[in-house]
Amino acid sequence: MSRITERFTVLRGQGRKALVPYITAGDPQPQVTVPLMHAMVAAGADILELGVPFSDPMADGPVIQKACERALAAGTSLLDVLAMVAEFRRKDQETPVILMGYLNPIEILGYRSFAEQAAAHGVDGLLTVDMPPEEAEPLAAACKEQGLDRIFLLAPTSSPKRIEQISALGSGFIYYVSLKGVTGASTLDVDDVSQRVAKIRHYTTMPVGVGFGIRDARSAVQIASIADAAVVGSALVKRIEQYQNRPEVIPEEVSALLRTMREAIDATENV
Repeated sequence: MSRITERFTVLRGQGRKALVPYITAGDPQPQVTVPLMHAMVAAGADILELGVPFSDPMADGPVIQKACERALAAGTSLLDVLAMVAEFRRKDQETPVILMGYLNPIEILGYRSFAEQAAAHGVDGLLTVDMPPEEAEPLAAACKEQGLDRIFLLAPTSSPKRIEQISALGSGFIYYVSLKGVTGASTLDVDDVSQRVAKIRHYTTMPVGVGFGIRDARSAVQIASIADAAVVGSALVKRIEQYQNRPEVIPEEVSALLRTMREAIDATENV
């Protein structure tokens, strides 16, 4: 059982939902990332999603695009991100870590080499935004061989056939993108998300996480009431941007925002 599956199993037994924060590795400086990861776990994160900075993050809005620019300007590479995970694992062997990013850096490294190194450094799962399931089998096979979960995106426009396809190929959990558009988009239709998640559950027993549009404690609670996980990214990355010139306070400032979400979700679950 992977760390991701184990974490969802434990949470389900507790009647709780996962809180999954996203940050871009190396933003604004590489030395901030690992302390921030530990701070987010202390604030109640159940799974960490670590963005691999890329020069053309097509699925992301301006907030995460700027984060990638800052991380790349600081010299952060895919190998650096793997080293960050390894450093994180020296103190934390339990919290699942997912890498989220784009295919090009992985192709340069090679699928098998990437999967071997990712597993060796303590990575638990991979989400590649720009690899559709029709083309994903070679990378998925390399990941499966190393025990890495392959996580795929579903969108409001995904057909039943696509849902079935991803349910068969993926593992760990399914990531449902709640909005049409890029990360950081503003309108979250909770009723529509609820209907879409219910539809997905007809095709899979995997947990369903929902991201895009979670900005604060209220929206985190709304999504946690529907899905197995609430994934929050742009709101946290925006706070990193706010304090980019004071990197020493970033772990505290970001974890404070995350803690409000965790406390709100827990309070609702305990009612």
